[in-house]
Amino acid sequence: MSVLHAADIVVVWMNDGKPARLIWGGTRYRVTDEPTRLSDLLFEVTHPPMIDGWRFQGTDETGRSKVFDVRRTVAGWELVRVYD
Repeated sequence: MSVLHAADIVVVWMNDGKPARLIWGGTRYRVTDEPTRLSDLLFEVTHPPMIDGWRFQGTDETGRSKVFDVRRTVAGWELVRVYD
């Protein structure tokens, strides 16, 4: 597994408050698992940080899948990490 640390701006479409699609690097990915809030993945004991973000698997039109961590910023959605 390779991990890309990125800070790219991406386009995320939401459906019922959860990510449904993402465009990154000119490729469209369809969310193909149950998205998890990034704040749910952090194990802060006293005060969990306020993060508006998600982790989900996205699959492109050729069937290749990646796991994406994205977060909302004032500029839009930012790609935090990609797991290949």
